[in-house]
Amino acid sequence: MTVETNGPQETFQLGERLGKEAAPGSVFCLYGDLGVGKTVFSQGFAHGLGIEGPVNSPTFTILQQYEDGRLPLYHFDVYRIGDVEEMEEIGYEDCFYGDGVCLIEWPERIRELLPEHAVSIRIEKDLERGFDYRRITIKEEA
Repeated sequence: MTVETNGPQETFQLGERLGKEAAPGSVFCLYGDLGVGKTVFSQGFAHGLGIEGPVNSPTFTILQQYEDGRLPLYHFDVYRIGDVEEMEEIGYEDCFYGDGVCLIEWPERIRELLPEHAVSIRIEKDLERGFDYRRITIKEEA
């Protein structure tokens, strides 16, 4: 499925819709360059789960956990991961295969750890279509 958005609010709303539909054990992989809207999408997703507090990219902590929604949310930013063993140290398996929902930014850095049931969400800009335009492609990981 491909969705086109024309501003941060529409990207937020798409994330919110997917958050409302998310089931326990779901893993969503967010692909896209810096500044493309992964955090805005994540904020909408969290809102769709019923999480009311602030949601920011966990760039320096690798993992942020939110327990106040209808399902726990495990928000990973693995941009700074140097070795996949670091993921073992933070207990990624409990998150990936638990009863919560995972959002993983920069999943290509831990490709070998991703579960088969993960959903790929690729966010792309196209400046020829406008500064706020985004093409968001959602599909099951191969």
